[in-house]
Amino acid sequence: MSQGNNPIYNFAPGPAMLPESVKQQIIDDMPNWRGSGCSVMEVSHRGPLFRQLIKETDELIREILNVSDEYDILMTPGGARLQYSMMPMNFSSLTGKAMYFVHGHWGKSAILEAQKFCNARPLVPYNQNEIYSSIPKYDMSQLDSSFDYFHYTSNETLEGVEWQFIPENNDIPMFCDMTSNLMTREIDVNKYSLIYASAQKNLGIAGITIVIVKKEMLDKAPSNLPLMLDYRTYSKHDSLWNTPPTFPWYVMNLILNWIKNTGGLSAVEKRNYEKSAKLYEYIDNSQFYKNNVDMDCRSKVNVTFLLNDESLNEKFLSKAEEAGIKAIKGHRAVGGMRASIYNAMPMAGINALINFMKEFEKDYG
Repeated sequence: MSQGNNPIYNFAPGPAMLPESVKQQIIDDMPNWRGSGCSVMEVSHRGPLFRQLIKETDELIREILNVSDEYDILMTPGGARLQYSMMPMNFSSLTGKAMYFVHGHWGKSAILEAQKFCNARPLVPYNQNEIYSSIPKYDMSQLDSSFDYFHYTSNETLEGVEWQFIPENNDIPMFCDMTSNLMTREIDVNKYSLIYASAQKNLGIAGITIVIVKKEMLDKAPSNLPLMLDYRTYSKHDSLWNTPPTFPWYVMNLILNWIKNTGGLSAVEKRNYEKSAKLYEYIDNSQFYKNNVDMDCRSKVNVTFLLNDESLNEKFLSKAEEAGIKAIKGHRAVGGMRASIYNAMPMAGINALINFMKEFEKDYG
């Protein structure tokens, strides 16, 4: 995309940018998807064409992430926020216990919702107003088999703090919100009992959420849950109990094919490392900008940074917009700037951002 003579790079945290080839495929498919004579938005979700897309999507997820038959792959509405409710409703209870590791905004949101349905405890004490720059140390002795599950957020998008390893959990069923970094690197799915990720970061557009859940977990759910809040409903009916968001499902299929055709997760991970490393290196060597996150847990996909002179923030944002650098403003709870550099962001976008930052420093430093 371009703005006058300048290309536009969208650093939005979500809904985030899509690969150019995927956007072009959507345009090409719109009038006549797979010979149907209409768009994917107009075909029956129970018809053979869409059923084939469902099968392909499941197979692609299993291939790319190496997901075994021990897991169901479900497509749910409601984003990650609905999962915050569904997890305790299905797998814990008012008399049960769940352990939550909190180190950022979304972890705080997850535990607050879970506490409505079960005895959800933080593994490490937290302050609701704290802005995290690291992952706190924790005492494993606090975890025992009496907990129904252990939950954490693998990447906190607001603060730019990401786990670079899988935390120990003393063999308690481990649940993870991977909304912002699923499909950005290789992971061992077998370490988890439940993984969820809404699509609008690296998997397409808003409106659909992947849930990868061990089939054996489904037997633990109580029998009196509302149908649309029961994971078994999605499992038994191929996520088609109600009319699903078909267009986001279709876009996800295109994205998964794009990941596969551009080298799979090993290639994606390498590209993401190179992009983030180049941007962090520039920030670290600047006297004008800074990043406060500990180096061992810096996010590869959400690079946060501050101007040393924060009175220049609005000027920076307006000049960035003129230069084709879109949606660089940090979340209001954290401040500063945030470059969300998900899978679709090319290295050219990183170079454009750094060049702009250099010019701005030269003019206002």
